[in-house]
Amino acid sequence: MPTALIAEDEPLLAAALQADLVRLWPALQIVAVVGDGLSAAAQALALQPQLCFLDIRMPGASGLEAAQALAEDWPDHRPFPLLVFVTAYDQYALAAFEAQAVDYLVKPVDAARLGACVARLQRRLADQAGAPVAADTPTSSLGIDPLLQQTLAQLRALLAGGAGAPAAASPVPRLQVIQAGVGNLVHLVPMAEVLYFEAADKYLRVVTAEREHLIRLSLRELMPQLDGEQFWQVHRSLVVRSSAIATAQRDESGKVFLQLRGRPERLTASRLYAHRFKGL
Repeated sequence: MPTALIAEDEPLLAAALQADLVRLWPALQIVAVVGDGLSAAAQALALQPQLCFLDIRMPGASGLEAAQALAEDWPDHRPFPLLVFVTAYDQYALAAFEAQAVDYLVKPVDAARLGACVARLQRRLADQAGAPVAADTPTSSLGIDPLLQQTLAQLRALLAGGAGAPAAASPVPRLQVIQAGVGNLVHLVPMAEVLYFEAADKYLRVVTAEREHLIRLSLRELMPQLDGEQFWQVHRSLVVRSSAIATAQRDESGKVFLQLRGRPERLTASRLYAHRFKGL
């Protein structure tokens, strides 16, 4: 029996989508209905449904951020779920989804459009069931199943392009110095000394070769202020200075483990960002 999760923060829309899916696809089992992105990721990882209907704009985390969490934490032995994004945004955002061949629905959800989406999902599940992965099935150069690799590429493009989010009003100036306050003392940390940033609850760890600082800033707020050529996002909670990476070792699941210059710890780059590390 096929299984699905619905993530939608508006209860009436969630109930309507569930009712329409039951009518169009009686065999489909809705295993969870949640109202925020963090719960969507947590419940999907716990229940491992075959389909996820993710509203783009939700409290806590967006549908794209929930999909990012799934891509990074999904168990290696289970097929990655088919994703359908639900959006109320304009044609610019929709063009991004079209370009990436990702299934999406526009609010209010049109019955005919949902029917076509259901038919497409049923075909894809049938194709998956009829083509089990064999031991000698070719994988990508990153060691990941080609279908998952295609999904990861789509998510990377959507996250990089800001699909489903309003465009920034103007470019944000690049940070030159991090100001980390401790009581009445403020440490001025030059960006040239920062090795990596790591999200930690409501704070952001700023790590140099010699010490760590905590600042009250989210990774989402920080990223537009960084030079993308110098600082690479390698996980949804981790951004690393590229020149600080000494070695990158890939495992069979597609994750990459990073050893930095001047630090003893080993960091993990998720499958979503493993494409950055290719031998020349």
